[in-house]
Amino acid sequence: MPVFALTSLAAACFYAIAAWQFLRAGAARHRTVWVSAILLLGIVTHAALLGASVFRPDAVHLGFSNAVSLIAWLSVSVYALTALKVPLPSIQGWVAGMAAVGVLLPLALPDARAIPNSHAFGFRAHLVLSLLAYCLLFIAALQALLMSAFEKKLHHGASAAGMPGMPPLLTLESVLFKLIGAGFVLLTLAVGSGILFSEEVFGKAMSFSHKTLFAVLSWLVFGALLAGRFIWGWRGRLAVRWTITGFVMLLLAYVGSKFVLEVLLHR
Repeated sequence: MPVFALTSLAAACFYAIAAWQFLRAGAARHRTVWVSAILLLGIVTHAALLGASVFRPDAVHLGFSNAVSLIAWLSVSVYALTALKVPLPSIQGWVAGMAAVGVLLPLALPDARAIPNSHAFGFRAHLVLSLLAYCLLFIAALQALLMSAFEKKLHHGASAAGMPGMPPLLTLESVLFKLIGAGFVLLTLAVGSGILFSEEVFGKAMSFSHKTLFAVLSWLVFGALLAGRFIWGWRGRLAVRWTITGFVMLLLAYVGSKFVLEVLLHR
């Protein structure tokens, strides 16, 4: 079996073990150093794979499978850092589990799509901003789903003590809006850099496409949510619905369009 495939399987195993540990009942209370070490091994191994498959000497190769793999790596890495302050093993388990799938996707769907002019500064700036915005808002969407499930359990009579490792709902909400705020700033810069560097990267002014439409709609949804929070104190289920809606728009703008064009239409 090729080295790339073996390394991908090893990274997936590291992620899967860490995910299982994080999702175990009460994992937050007796989480050991070795679980963090295994997660770190997965992150480091995954980074080496991305260096070989995405950032090649000739160009950046960022089709559907590589894009999903890169977003998965960024998400698990960012959340590992975020969790140092507010540990949320449930979300960390789901993120690690998704990363286990993401790291294997380039094996199932080999990605040979090179991006023209990918060494240009404008493209690299736009890429970094877009991916960071995407992974922060992805984590925010997961956190919104967790908040919704937590709130439903509380409404049905479950006690917070019966859900080990879960901080108060207000703490979850505070972290959610911090993630959305940072993600919105990065998304604003990503959209702006796409307009600013469009001619440098694509050789033409930015055109209005379905990808642009959904990116702008996502930006408007998250902007409206932050404004509603600041002006009217939006929170709870309303905040969860707006967060999920905004992320679905972003998903359709980037990964969704790549999936349809490359996997379904083979273009």
